[in-house]
Amino acid sequence: MPASPSTARAINDRLALRLLQDEGPLTAGQLKELTGLSRPTVADLVERLAASGLIEVVGETGAQRRGPNAKLYGIVADRAQLAALDVRTEGVTVVVSDLLGRVLAEASAPIGDDAGTGPAVEQAVALVERAVKEAGADRLHTVGIGAPGLIDPASGELRDSSGLPAWHRRLVAALQERLPQARVSVENETNLAALAERHAGAARDRDTFVLLWLGHGTGAAVVLDGVLCRGASGGAGEIGFLPVPGTRALPSATDCEGGFHSLAGSAAIVALAGEHGLEASDARARASGGRLSGEPEAAGFVRAAVADGAGEGAARFLDVLAERLAIGVASVVAVLDPGCVVLGGEVGQAGGEVLAARVAERLRRMAPPPTEVRPGALGGGAVLHGALLTARQSAQSELFGTPDAR
Repeated sequence: MPASPSTARAINDRLALRLLQDEGPLTAGQLKELTGLSRPTVADLVERLAASGLIEVVGETGAQRRGPNAKLYGIVADRAQLAALDVRTEGVTVVVSDLLGRVLAEASAPIGDDAGTGPAVEQAVALVERAVKEAGADRLHTVGIGAPGLIDPASGELRDSSGLPAWHRRLVAALQERLPQARVSVENETNLAALAERHAGAARDRDTFVLLWLGHGTGAAVVLDGVLCRGASGGAGEIGFLPVPGTRALPSATDCEGGFHSLAGSAAIVALAGEHGLEASDARARASGGRLSGEPEAAGFVRAAVADGAGEGAARFLDVLAERLAIGVASVVAVLDPGCVVLGGEVGQAGGEVLAARVAERLRRMAPPPTEVRPGALGGGAVLHGALLTARQSAQSELFGTPDAR
């Protein structure tokens, strides 16, 4: 049964808007070529979308071309403002952007362990409000939050997790209360990092891969055939709890000490660096890309070791770290056979190709499936990138009636 004229128009509008989101500004001729629609149909939809305030003329193509066919149409960027938060155990970073993801304001603040739940929540919310004011955003449409811990797939809420600050769970409700007009959603930080690396980082050419998050803690995100796998309870990828050899005890259901986290978490990497004679001053000098205090130290040690790869202590430190990482990666590869593993977070980025090659070499001896190991391209910034990406997709889907790309 053929679609009604109104349904056909809606389908054509969604197709054009999706192309403008993905490709950027386009002429009517380019829309015609990309959609396969007739010239009159494209002219009608351009007029309709412009009248609705969804698209506007943003320029012209080439100095030699003039007239209607040269006009470039783009999404109306200020139709909505978005915020993205990277919530760590030690603080918060927030970015406010327009609908196209152009950053309007950015801020971060540490939040100490002794702040108390109420004051910590107020400090984080105030940071968001200041960034919104600085950006001149009078009305936030969507707020995307990346945080460590489990996300309940039924409710979309951050579950109570042992070892994480209580203010993490309170923050979502507080933001929704203070920003009642905004749609607030939270996602696991490692999942967001994987989406970001697939969108603009090391996994752009992969539909199936695993991202191993190496930061304050450890985690894994699984993307299979382009779909992020969260698990029945939201716990897919909690690799920190994986029982592994080389630890003093087994992990428990409430504490990942004794699991893979004990080998590859930030504290374990710092301790390993000390065992091999790496100096803290070298780590601080080499640390880069960290938005908040805490995680850059481990990344700094790795970066310093890579820079001083000829030194016996540095080389041995990287070898042992690669052996530890390969233990966790091998377990994932044996079960999922993803074909590609991305070493994410500040540590993965700091290790670069040097650490990735060491892990890949050891992995070949431990797991039969051929697996490429890549360093993450976005580092710790991947969480914020992913939170902003999902906020954009959610807002565009609602405003434009286009399907969510996730």
